Order: sequence, then C-alpha cells, then structure tokens
Amino acid sequence: MNRAEHIEALKQAAKERILILDGSWGVMIQRRGLDEADFRAERFQAYPGQLKGNNDILCLTRPDIIADLHDQYYAAGADISETNTFSATTIAQDDYHLKLQDVIDINREGAKIARERADAWTAKEPHKPRFVAGSIGPLNKMLSMSSDVNDPGARSVTFDQVYQAYREQIQALNAGGVDLYLIETITDTLNCKAAIKAILDLEDEGMDRLPIWISGTITDRSGRTLSGQTAEAFWNSVRHAKPFAVGFNCALGADLMRPHIAELARVADCLVAAYPNAGLPNAMGQYDEQPHETAHELHEWAKDGIVNILGGCCGTTPDHIRHVADEVRGVTPRQIPERPRALRLAGLEPFELS
Repeated sequence: MNRAEHIEALKQAAKERILILDGSWGVMIQRRGLDEADFRAERFQAYPGQLKGNNDILCLTRPDIIADLHDQYYAAGADISETNTFSATTIAQDDYHLKLQDVIDINREGAKIARERADAWTAKEPHKPRFVAGSIGPLNKMLSMSSDVNDPGARSVTFDQVYQAYREQIQALNAGGVDLYLIETITDTLNCKAAIKAILDLEDEGMDRLPIWISGTITDRSGRTLSGQTAEAFWNSVRHAKPFAVGFNCALGADLMRPHIAELARVADCLVAAYPNAGLPNAMGQYDEQPHETAHELHEWAKDGIVNILGGCCGTTPDHIRHVADEVRGVTPRQIPERPRALRLAGLEPFELS
C-alpha cells in the first residue's frame, strides 16, 4: 500500500472496530537489562556523560531490540505501534549532548523500523493491516510554567525553540514513513500547540498530510492537566487542528481516568482514544495491575461506548495488550456525536456561547 492507501485503511478500520495501540516501551526495554555499551555502540563512543537510559537512541544502536518490540506488540493484537521516538527532539536530547543530525536519524530510523515491521505483519495478516504512529513526546521544558519558583515569568525555552524542535522531529518521522502523528503525554497545552503548528506549517509547505492524534495527561485527582486545563477546555484548545483522535494517557490507571475519557467522549467530534497506566505505581515505582484487570476496566469503557482506540501506557506489556484486544474484540466503537454549532473557548475551563 502507498501512504494514501494506508491512511484510508486506518480510517476504515476505525469505523469497523475499536483499534488497539501498543503498550509501554520503557518497561519492556528495562527488562532487557541493557548496559552502557548497548546505548553507545560505535557511533557514540566519544560522546560525554552516560547514555544508558536514553531509550530513543536504541533506534540507532540496537535496532534489533526495537524491531522485536514492535513484533511483540503487533503479535499481541495491536493495530498501531508507536515509533521509539518519545524524547527524540533536540531539546530533550540536549541532556545527552546529541547533535541535530543524531536526533534526525533517531526519528527517521525509528519510523523506518516500525514501518518495516508493520508492513511485514500486514503482508502476513492482510485482513488486519498494521499502522505506525510517530511518537512526539511532551519535552522536558514547558512553555506555560515557570522554570524558577522565584520568578513566575521565567522560561527555560521559547515558543520558537519548541516549534523548531518539533518541526525537525516531524519532518524526520514523515520521511521515515509513519501513518499518523501521536502528540502524546501532553502536560502543557502550549507545547502541544507548537507541535500542531509545526505539522500544519509543514503541510502548507508541501509535506504529506497525515492524521493527527492528540493525547493529553490528567496528572492527578484534580481532573486537570499540569498546565491547569479541564478535559473539555483541553479539547477546545486543540480542536482547531481537526484531529483524527483525541484522548488521554499516562499518570492514571483506568479507574481514575474513566471520567475524563467520558467527558471527552461527550464533547469531541472525532475519535476518542485512551491508554492508561497499569494502575498506580507502588512504593517501589512498579506497576502491579495484572493484564486481566486492565482489560476488564477497558472492556467496560468499550461496552459503554466511550472509546474508539485503546492501549496501554506505563507498566503495560504485550500481555496487557493481548488481554485488552481479546476483551474488546467485536465491541462496537463509539459513535462520533454531532454537536450544535457554538462559540467554544478555552482557558483553564471551557466557555460556550450558543
């Protein structure tokens, strides 16, 4: 299939069934017990500091591991697998002293690895085409919040710098062959809007147009993102991008995330997606929720008609994804509502004027 055919197949699949995203990459990479040499390889021998823990760099130094993880998640039932590029921007990779070309290569090669594995699974199971989402993470610096507790106006990065970093990442992901963009784990809506602007600007300049999936993060029981927005206000802030899907991931387990997904299901006129953690972490930072427990919670969401895409975030494994896929197989996906025309604005909370 060419790119246009991939996108059409993705949209058609979303009409027919609840789509399944993969699970956590961090937990699976951690289980490999890798050492510094795995992250450094020959290319990065002269780079200062420690590279261990920079999982994105494995797209270049251990592509075999990344390809295997895509295979594990596709085998478990995932329709969509993310590129291993969550932190692959010049801003985030500056902590590891990586250069621009390194970052471009991570994104391009990460996309190519995922594309090759997705195509192999599609050839093997043509009734269930597989898709690649280009993972675009939240950055380690925020535009909406001060970097200095003593100076509310302090920022460690500018909008233009964030925009440029995302622009470089998006170009490389597109060139590598992704089917859609996943702007994910959004804690700061302004960072997200910089990524959206980068995508839309590049498309205006002639880059292939791809679906956009936007996934925010409700950070705690307050029901707000870290930058302070409610679920509906967050949607009002990003709906101008006309996303393929919107939703939430990370921070919460399924039980605590449900009301926020239900709120998005009520207001969003696009697909609604969710990939919660495997519960909340224990005192040791580990996730104890078992695959069947996660799957039971998400089956209830599916049965109640509030989701179109489901997957897993921190602590979820291929076994979690297999259970989720089994639980929701045959369940009708959420029907996208038709909402009346109105002026809908967003600050920290939504405002609507009919």
